[in-house]
Amino acid sequence: MPAAHAQAQIFGPGVQRQANAVLSLMSYSVVPDLASSSLSIKSAQTDNPGIVMSQLGGGFTMSKTFPLYLEGSIAYSRYDPTFVSTDGADSRRLPTRWNTFAGTVGIGWDFPLTDDKELVIRPILNASLGNVSSDLKLATAVVQHVTDRDINFLNGGTLNAYGLGGALMLDWEHYRPEHDIDIELRYTSIHLQSFGGSAPAVQGSVTSQTANLYARWRAPTGVIALDRPLRYVLELSHSHYFGAQAGVLGFNYLTTLGAGLELDTTAHEVYVTRVRAVVRYVFGNNVSGVSLGLAASF
Repeated sequence: MPAAHAQAQIFGPGVQRQANAVLSLMSYSVVPDLASSSLSIKSAQTDNPGIVMSQLGGGFTMSKTFPLYLEGSIAYSRYDPTFVSTDGADSRRLPTRWNTFAGTVGIGWDFPLTDDKELVIRPILNASLGNVSSDLKLATAVVQHVTDRDINFLNGGTLNAYGLGGALMLDWEHYRPEHDIDIELRYTSIHLQSFGGSAPAVQGSVTSQTANLYARWRAPTGVIALDRPLRYVLELSHSHYFGAQAGVLGFNYLTTLGAGLELDTTAHEVYVTRVRAVVRYVFGNNVSGVSLGLAASF
């Protein structure tokens, strides 16, 4: 059979293997995690495509007398793998863009371990929902020559996933006029399972497992702003990734060191009570960077 009429095949990072990797990347998005809440990795190599991840989330306990804990997060990530289509004679690069949206909710209960209720243990139930969509940035004429079944996912395909799991958190909140101390130790496990979608060839499941340590110190700077003390903030967080996340981005842990300022607005009638801006240095296996984080308390 002449090469011009041969069936085109797709090479490069395998579509099924990379789809599993995307599901593993989604596992970063469904776990509330400061270290990976803002992450961008870029490389010119086909086997290590561009990755951008961002997450917005929060959690709170209703009150000391009714210690129901609620949390939620939404996340977006983009993964840009490049494939190669060939019919044996000619080869074409197939640049793609895989966009992921995911959300997680959680409900828990605080069990105090001390009389002052500053130290609590908190079991949490989590549920997640996510979607991956693929955009093949290629002329239609080229796509029509690619008859491999994997093209069904590359060209406008979707993959849906739901997740169920939980977390166990040890939380110490020590608040005094001269300083505030927050320390959280958390282990989270969420199992993601694909469902529906437009391409049966790309299905799968992964288990997301993350252990986090988070510590924050806040104290007055001596400056008054909006009739309240302006406070400085020091942060430390460390996340260790297990299961599907381990090594999928070339690292299995991330550490952040942060410093910033917190503005107290409680002296005025505004919905937001505190606003924080923190600059963070992030580092891990073969990765490092700087980010700016904004947070608000209500």
